[in-house]
Amino acid sequence: MNLHEYQSKEILRQAGVPVPAGLVAFTKEEAVKAAQEIINITGTDTIAVKAQIHAGGRGKGGGVKIAKSIEEVETYASNILGMNLVTHQTGPQGKLVRKVLIEQGIYQPGPSEIKEFYLSILLNRSTGRPMIVYSPQGGMDIEAVAAETPELIFKEEIHPIGIQPFQARRVAFNLGLTGKAYQQMVKFVMSLYNAYIKNDLSLLEINPVVKTSNDEIMAADAKCSIDDNALFRHPDLAEYRDVYEEDPAEVEAGEHNLNFVKLDGNVGCMVNGAGLAMATMDIIKLSGGDPANFLDVGGGANAKTVAAGFRIILKDPNVKAILINIFGGIVRCDRVAQGVVDAYKEIGNIPVPVIVRLQGTNALEGKKLIDESGLKVYSAITLQEAADLVKKMVN
Repeated sequence: MNLHEYQSKEILRQAGVPVPAGLVAFTKEEAVKAAQEIINITGTDTIAVKAQIHAGGRGKGGGVKIAKSIEEVETYASNILGMNLVTHQTGPQGKLVRKVLIEQGIYQPGPSEIKEFYLSILLNRSTGRPMIVYSPQGGMDIEAVAAETPELIFKEEIHPIGIQPFQARRVAFNLGLTGKAYQQMVKFVMSLYNAYIKNDLSLLEINPVVKTSNDEIMAADAKCSIDDNALFRHPDLAEYRDVYEEDPAEVEAGEHNLNFVKLDGNVGCMVNGAGLAMATMDIIKLSGGDPANFLDVGGGANAKTVAAGFRIILKDPNVKAILINIFGGIVRCDRVAQGVVDAYKEIGNIPVPVIVRLQGTNALEGKKLIDESGLKVYSAITLQEAADLVKKMVN
């Protein structure tokens, strides 16, 4: 589950990680009030107005502005709220901005040079251990840094017993810090890792981490993703979910306990089991089509779940055919076939051909049910039969 920047910074603040003073606002009036409150508390002469959407590149898209007066805060908030913000991560369709973060400006002149760094914590899946990835080149796309200057990407793998102080010191040293900034960075890294572990995060990314002109270390930006499987331990964080930032089809699938991911292809697929779903996507590609989605209905496929799957898949106008690939191990094929027939009749007219491949317990009985249903449903037993039918229907 992804979080907004203001939510991520609240998690960091509770863990003792220094972040700028900020308040979220849903209207320009709330933005003005928040800015005045932040100015009174911090004495800052600049205020950042930042669009809150689940996507990077907000600044390049016009979603981040620096205001030097209350009047500018009101103007920027009015312009950003309600805008359709398009970035390299949103795609051409963009995302509607429903709220802004009003935040203390931290790029103030002072006795030392302001610097920006990149720092993230994520799971190294090859070792099963958390890993800190960091670079002295912050404030820009880390992918570009990795491609153009890979020697400026550093990594620190963390043992299961937890982060050690010498590792935090090594991070500060590799970032070229000394004195007060060095000490502040050591504390920053230790607190950041504790926030990552305590909240069951799968990703914690700070870009940039800023060394201010007073040698303070602060998280100028923050992106957090929480492991969905750990949300039962964090009911308070589960409330941070913003369904407006998620694909509507994926939200609906979640309500029916279906595992669904939308893709860009033309063949919808409905499968029981994640591994079989991956194989089914390969079948679709080999047959000349492109998967339109990943949809796992689980081991208890029945008329209700199949009907829900149909409705979700059919919301995609690019779908030209639907392939249902079921292995009858946990559930019998004839029961699934009956579920498909019942779901088809419940929904009514399905405008695209449906191919049902059944294998396992009572596969032949299931095929017979499909063939004798009189519906626009085509049955298959083998993977090759299913692939041939997909190719025929797509073409």
